[in-house]
Amino acid sequence: MATAKVNTTGDRQPARWKRNLVLLVLAVAGTALAFSWNSLGAQARVSAAYGARVGCVCRFVSNRDLNSCKGDIAAAGLGRTASLMFLSDDAETKSLTARVPLLASSRATYSQERGCQLEPWDD
Repeated sequence: MATAKVNTTGDRQPARWKRNLVLLVLAVAGTALAFSWNSLGAQARVSAAYGARVGCVCRFVSNRDLNSCKGDIAAAGLGRTASLMFLSDDAETKSLTARVPLLASSRATYSQERGCQLEPWDD
C-alpha cells in the first residue's frame, strides 16, 4: 500500500509571502520616515513654539482655561502637529509648555513687564 506524501512546504509559502510583504512595507515606511525626519522635527519645533506662545497669552493674559487654549491652537492651521500637541501650565512660574511627543518642546513664560516670551531653543 502506497502512502500519500504530504507537501509541507506548500502550506508555508503563503505565510512566507505575507511576511515578506509586511517586511517590505515596513522597510519602505521606515526609509520614508528617515528621509522626512528632519522636516518633521523642524515643523514640530515651530509648532511647539507657536503653541507655547499662543497658549501662554491665552492662559495668563486672557486668563482662560487651558482646554480653550488648545482649541485656539487647533484652529491655527498647524496641520497634524496641532493635534499631537500637549499643553501644560505652571501657575507658580506663569509658564506654559507645548510638547509634540518625541519631536519638540517649547516653553513661554509670562511677566507683567514683557508679556509672554519664548525661552531660547537648545541647538
